Amino acid sequence: MVRKELTNTFLSMFCMEMHMLLQAGIALDEGVLMLQDDEPEKEGKAVLQCLLDELDKGESLSSALRKAAFFPRYMVSMIETGEKTGRLAETLRALSEYYDREERQSIAVKNAVLYPAILLVMMVAVVLILIIYVLPVFNDVFGRLGSRMSPLATNLMQFGGWLGNVSAIIAAVGGAIFIAVMAMWIMPGLRESVVKAFKNRFGSRGIFGSTANAHFVAAMTLSVASGLDAEEAMKMAASVSGGTKAVDEKNALCVDMLRSGKTLHEAMRDAGILSARDGRMLALGVRSGMADMAMTEIARRKERDVQDDMDRLIGRIEPALVITTSIIVGVILLSVMLPLMGIMASIE
Repeated sequence: MVRKELTNTFLSMFCMEMHMLLQAGIALDEGVLMLQDDEPEKEGKAVLQCLLDELDKGESLSSALRKAAFFPRYMVSMIETGEKTGRLAETLRALSEYYDREERQSIAVKNAVLYPAILLVMMVAVVLILIIYVLPVFNDVFGRLGSRMSPLATNLMQFGGWLGNVSAIIAAVGGAIFIAVMAMWIMPGLRESVVKAFKNRFGSRGIFGSTANAHFVAAMTLSVASGLDAEEAMKMAASVSGGTKAVDEKNALCVDMLRSGKTLHEAMRDAGILSARDGRMLALGVRSGMADMAMTEIARRKERDVQDDMDRLIGRIEPALVITTSIIVGVILLSVMLPLMGIMASIE
C-alpha cells in the first residue's frame, strides 16, 4: 500500500478525537474502531485499520503509530513522551492545536502566493492580447489613413509578431513547466527536494524567517506541554522546525546557549527566535510556574505576526501589480490613440 502524507487537518482531528476518547475512559482499540466506522474517506479508513491492527497486538499508542508508518515522527515522539510522563491526554490535545495552527499557516501561505500569482498572469495576458491582436488592428487603421503608428507602438507590434511566430516554443516550455509541477505534486521526494532548495535560498529571510520562528515556538510549546524539560523540548522543536541551513544554525545556537547556562528566555531571545518583549513574557511565565501558558500565548502571537506580515506583503503586491498593469496598458494605448487623434483632427 502506498504511504501517503497525512494532512494537518486529519492529524489535528485524529489527536482531538483520541483526546476525547481518553477523557471518556474508552479503550484505545475500541475508540479507534469507532473512529474507523465513522471515517468517510477510504484512505482514512486504511490508516485507522493499520493502527487498529497494531493496537490489537497489545502495542501502546506511540508504538502502534510508529509501526503503522503513516504518522509524523514528531507526533509519535510527543505521544511517547506523554505516555511516559502520564500526560497523554494533554499531549494529544496540544498536538491537535499544534497541527491546527500548522494548517492555518499553510493555508495563509498558499493564499498569499496564489492571489498575486493570478494577478500577474492576468497582467501578462492583457499585455499580450494588446500587442499581439489589438495593435495590428490599429496598424491597419493607420495604413488606410496613410500614416503610421508611433515607433513605440510599432516596436511593440513587431515584438508581438515575434511572440506569435515562436508560440509553439512558448507552448512547449509552458507544457514542460506544467509537467514539472505535476511531477512535483505526484512525487513527494522531488517536491521535498525543490522545497528544500527554495528554503535554503530564502527560508531564513523576511516572512519565511518569521514563519520558521513561529514553527519553532509552536513546537516548543507542544514539547513543554508534553512534559519534556527545557533542553529536550528545545532539541525536539529544533528537529522539526528547521529545514534550512540558516534556520538550523539558529536553532542549534539556541540549544547551545541553553546548555552553556543561559535561561530559556535568554537563549531564545539571543538566538533571535523571540523578541525582547516575548522573552520577558516567557521569563515571567517560568518564574510564576506558568511556562506552558506563556509559551502558548507567545505561539499565538507569533502566528498572528506571521499572518500580519502576509497581509502587509499582499497589501504591497496587489497595488503594485495593478498600478504596473495600468501604466503598461495606458502607455500602449496612448502610443496608438494620440497619433490617431492627431490624424482625425487634421482631417476635420
